[in-house]
Amino acid sequence: MNELTRWLRDQPSLTGTPPPLDLSDLPTDPHDLFDAWIRAAADADIAEVRAATLATADAGGRPDARTLILKGVSADGWEFAGPRSSAKGRQLADNPAAALNFWWQPVMRAVRVRGTVHEATPEESAADFGARPASSDAAPSDWVLWRLIPDRIEFWQGSHDRRHTRIVYTRDGDDWGHES
Repeated sequence: MNELTRWLRDQPSLTGTPPPLDLSDLPTDPHDLFDAWIRAAADADIAEVRAATLATADAGGRPDARTLILKGVSADGWEFAGPRSSAKGRQLADNPAAALNFWWQPVMRAVRVRGTVHEATPEESAADFGARPASSDAAPSDWVLWRLIPDRIEFWQGSHDRRHTRIVYTRDGDDWGHES
């Protein structure tokens, strides 16, 4: 084992404090649980609660990931944006599937969202571009607002005893089912 590997294994993990979780009172819609969890993370003063890792794959199936900002969540999908000419844009054009991952370490919670990705209308993309800070260097015609339409959403809460809790919602037509 090399020195870096030894050092990595010696680093503490799961150092946060998970809030109470009542599995008997879960909402039927995972968006309601996400709303509660992201607001709880913000209330716990976690910085950048909207930051997420977006994973995509190119046409050859090679994975790629980057951190971005969640723009919105609604029945229409989980919104993020960027230039069409970016690696993300090219990958989504070739393979319109993606996953989002949120990690809020101080409360030992993570959320994983997986599904297909669709472009918003040009008008919605233009409106999103117009809401960006003036210092942005992207071109308006290259800007796209994408929506990830989830088919699976997993809520994970860590536990110091390593008996972590997973709540997995899967789409069944227009409805959601879940197991924990």
